[in-house]
Amino acid sequence: MKNRFIKILLILVLLNGCVGASSKGVFGTGVSVALDPRTLGTQIDDGIMDKNLDAKLLLMNKNYLLSISTQVLDGRIFITGKVDDPEEKLKITKLAWEIVGARSVKNDLKIKEDFNFKQSAKDILITSQLRTALIFNKKIKSANYSIDTFKKKIYIYGIAETEEEKTLVIDEAKQILDVEDVISSILLVEDLRIQKN
Repeated sequence: MKNRFIKILLILVLLNGCVGASSKGVFGTGVSVALDPRTLGTQIDDGIMDKNLDAKLLLMNKNYLLSISTQVLDGRIFITGKVDDPEEKLKITKLAWEIVGARSVKNDLKIKEDFNFKQSAKDILITSQLRTALIFNKKIKSANYSIDTFKKKIYIYGIAETEEEKTLVIDEAKQILDVEDVISSILLVEDLRIQKN
């Protein structure tokens, strides 16, 4: 009886982990599975790839847990954050390419500098302003986008339903005060390998 209870508990935990990863939609923004244009299988595959990469990075260096952010979208890996030197950046890129199912790797890691509170606060403000602008724009499905800002450069990841939506997202980002550059990694639904019908 005790073994049966443990097995059921283990299955529930595993299923909960699968549902949690797939129901977060694009990059853990809390999106319903129904709103994500990727198939459930692709969402799960992307989630597994992301967790595998995170685990490998953690084994390489525990500090990467806080300093590096990884996101996987349709087999494409996006990496942002800060590292100490260029050699680390190369090692992480190589590690990402070793993840089973990786179709491409975009490494936007920056080399660490002294912490600047004022710059960090400004970056957080820029991210918040863009997130708010996307939410209030009715032509944009804001939940399909993830935003990172580093030194007044906005990095946008996500899936756009149309070319018009993609352009609108980039235009919103460019209108934010103090933004120096917008780096877009937005895929169109039609670019996905497998889409929902």
